[in-house]
Amino acid sequence: MSYTASGSAFGDLGASLLHCNIAHGSAMNPSHIADTIQQALTAAGLHPTHRPGGVDVHGVIASALSAAGLTPGSPADLRFKHPYAEQGIAVPASRHDLPGRFLWEQHSSPRGSRRYRLYVPTAAQAGRPLPCVMMLHGCKQDPDDFAAGTRMNALAERHGFYVVYPEQTRRANGSNCWNWFEPTQQHPDGEEPGVLAAIISDVAATHAVDLDRVYVAGLSAGAAMAVILGQTHPEVFAAVGAHSGLPKGAAHDIPSAFAAMQSRGASRAHGTPARAVRTMVIHGDADATVNILNGATIAGQAVAAHEHSGARLQRPPATTFERGGRRCTVAVVCDPLGHPLVEEWVIHGGGHAWAGGDPAGSFVDHSGPDASAELVRFFLGAHAAISIPTSS
Repeated sequence: MSYTASGSAFGDLGASLLHCNIAHGSAMNPSHIADTIQQALTAAGLHPTHRPGGVDVHGVIASALSAAGLTPGSPADLRFKHPYAEQGIAVPASRHDLPGRFLWEQHSSPRGSRRYRLYVPTAAQAGRPLPCVMMLHGCKQDPDDFAAGTRMNALAERHGFYVVYPEQTRRANGSNCWNWFEPTQQHPDGEEPGVLAAIISDVAATHAVDLDRVYVAGLSAGAAMAVILGQTHPEVFAAVGAHSGLPKGAAHDIPSAFAAMQSRGASRAHGTPARAVRTMVIHGDADATVNILNGATIAGQAVAAHEHSGARLQRPPATTFERGGRRCTVAVVCDPLGHPLVEEWVIHGGGHAWAGGDPAGSFVDHSGPDASAELVRFFLGAHAAISIPTSS
């Protein structure tokens, strides 16, 4: 078991808890001690799947056991209780249990290197080219976490497409964020956009990928980088999905990034993007981390780009309906045949979390519309007329 810096920082706390148990005559049973530590962490609002503030709870317990001279063993050996189990909610399996292959791959080039997860659906066995969706995780997440929370692999298996989950490194960003706010990363020759686009080339070199149907979506910082990729590499990505993200050019350094997240810098990302790219925006109007004005700016810029390209647009009235226990308002801009070019989903009461997500992952809201399913509909149904519910 690998420890994180956050886990190591709690070593003294864990050791104290262990010695307290020993002093009161408790047997030195790692499982019992692990339960004791977890109870203390849970009381503090720390749960193993959420990693608030970057805390790796598995690492905390492992560090504590090591401090007492015990062998941590595997997470399963520590008999973790899922935070939802005691609430009577069915706990989804976090392991990979789909029939397709879920691989770890590595991209390396003079520009940079990144590991990535690749889901290969069973439909790939037929040898025909399949679509591909790149999923960019948010800060303090990783590919496995994001795959679990979005359930995108299950949709890939059902509909027949590849899913790529690039991994941001702590060397590049201490919180595992994509560096969307750095000016050098907002251009085609930036390391991160270049590496991410090159990962698609890697996948296509070894698998039958329909290069006309490659898409990118992300959450938060991942969404901001997805918007950038739509502008820097439109020859690679046919459409963009931005969940709780920010527009390209909203920030130029860390202070301006925080300002943009609170909408103070979003207005600076004005003007018309150079490329007209099909774009879906999903944002909660109660998002206290990334203000919803950012989502509106992404959508507005996408519409302006299509207008600038000379496209004839239709703007049917926005519709409001309930999905998954939350009300949503959806505005769609279509081409003359009714094919969606831009969709903006506002989730009323939604926070900074993947809507309709699986609690096996972090930063998810199990209520609300299924963001993953809606993105797949938008991506793969590019040439189908929209079928958004009517107002209710």
